[in-house]
Amino acid sequence: MVNPDAVRGQVLLEESREAVVVLDEAGVVVAASRRARQGLGVREGEQLGEELLRGGRALVVPYEVDGRQERLVYLSEAGDLAAYEELRSGFTAAVSHELRTPLARLLSLLELASLPGEDVPALVEQARREIDQIRELIDEVLFLAELESGTRVVSLGAEPVLPVLHEVAAELEEPAARAGVTLRVEGDEAATAEVRPRMLRVVAHNLAENAIRYAGPGATATLSVRREDGEVVLRIADDGAGVAPADLPRLFERFYRADRARASRGTGLGLAIVKHVVASAGGSVEARGARGEGLEIRCVFPAGREGAPGAPSR
Repeated sequence: MVNPDAVRGQVLLEESREAVVVLDEAGVVVAASRRARQGLGVREGEQLGEELLRGGRALVVPYEVDGRQERLVYLSEAGDLAAYEELRSGFTAAVSHELRTPLARLLSLLELASLPGEDVPALVEQARREIDQIRELIDEVLFLAELESGTRVVSLGAEPVLPVLHEVAAELEEPAARAGVTLRVEGDEAATAEVRPRMLRVVAHNLAENAIRYAGPGATATLSVRREDGEVVLRIADDGAGVAPADLPRLFERFYRADRARASRGTGLGLAIVKHVVASAGGSVEARGARGEGLEIRCVFPAGREGAPGAPSR
């Protein structure tokens, strides 16, 4: 019979706005809140890094359960609220800036359309594209906010990855052709990841779209999935323009664009969403590459458990 107190305790820990972990006598993480896993990279079953316990950062509450000593550890610092307010303020300013550009172009197009001799249908079509970009930006900002608030559930059973990659490639065949980029798909048909199909499609779509936008004409981008060392690696690699090494660590920041990408009509949120979805599923992301040598982005997911809901039967 399910213990209601245990269920309540699990929900309270998981949904806490604080970064909270439970440690056993050996300092191994027994349980961790979503914020601790996503924000600090804490993993259950592993030792908690000593740097998280030093410097007055952690509030430790020791207790005993069934004769065992455990510790409840709050990892939030006193300055977290101020840091959050600063982040929120910066994010709001960035959204405002990103919206200002297409709105200014839209206003300019409307003013041109009122002048005699202008090609009004062509200007209306351009205005429609600007509106589409504004809508895309708003949708992605709202989607990212839902991810960060926990409203969107990311993990739910094991899902085959390769069919999703083929679906995404088919959806993006036309924009890839317009950009002069060849999009290929390959990988292990048996690879599954514990992530909802909708979220898996978001990750694959954003990775492929990023390559289409920035790899450059004549490039080939390969979307693939492999099982490696008990994990599933979803990877996109292109042989296009690449990215300067100094830009690699910042590719997953919201609204960050490398020099070549600054003229693009992208929202600057695609890879930030990728990182958040993968982290929410218990995985990690990494970018590799160099200027003129292409770009590779690796998303590492926990492998789907055999027999889990959604996993292929043998």
